[in-house]
Amino acid sequence: MTPARLRTLCLSFDAAVEEFPFNPETSVFKVLGKMFALTDLDARPLKVNLKCDPDDALRLRAEHPDLIVPGWHMNKRHWNTVTVDGALPDRLVRELVEDSYDLVVAGLPRADRLRLDRP
Repeated sequence: MTPARLRTLCLSFDAAVEEFPFNPETSVFKVLGKMFALTDLDARPLKVNLKCDPDDALRLRAEHPDLIVPGWHMNKRHWNTVTVDGALPDRLVRELVEDSYDLVVAGLPRADRLRLDRP
């Protein structure tokens, strides 16, 4: 997963936007004002913070101990930091980004969810 592909993936979801509220290096991807991914696209190795179901977060950390860790500077129960330098399959990275987006959308008010094409 390259930085450009990660950025394109994050922006491919309905109503997804990229903002820089912390500094010019840190991309924050949001849906209707709520963050679902946070990354420094120029960092090496490339890492991204993603929201995750708490039970899935523990399982993923156990399955990929050096590549998926508790979210850096985030609520460690609900967020993982995922290293996307090629060691994890791109398919898994795509699924984790989509799951993060879906979890955030599920937490939006019903009226906002209905505005999106996704359930």
